Amino acid sequence: MVRPPLTQSDRDRGERLGETLRRARGDRSMAHVATAAGISVETLRKIERGRIPTPAFFTVAALADAVGLSLDALCRDLEEPRRAGAA
Repeated sequence: MVRPPLTQSDRDRGERLGETLRRARGDRSMAHVATAAGISVETLRKIERGRIPTPAFFTVAALADAVGLSLDALCRDLEEPRRAGAA
């Protein structure tokens, strides 16, 4: 199965995801959060930097839980620029 190429919107949303998770992580170490989420530190690093713009849902859910962020709040953060641009 061939995966369709990512759009600029996908890449932008991936960068916002990374920024939101990094901000929510605060002063906790990457190792601490990655371990709590059950992923590698390298995967967390790539997500936070936007290099994995479309991580699996369960990865995002585990990370949100690890940093104490609800999925609703995460979705609001990811959609905020779109709403501002639509207004």
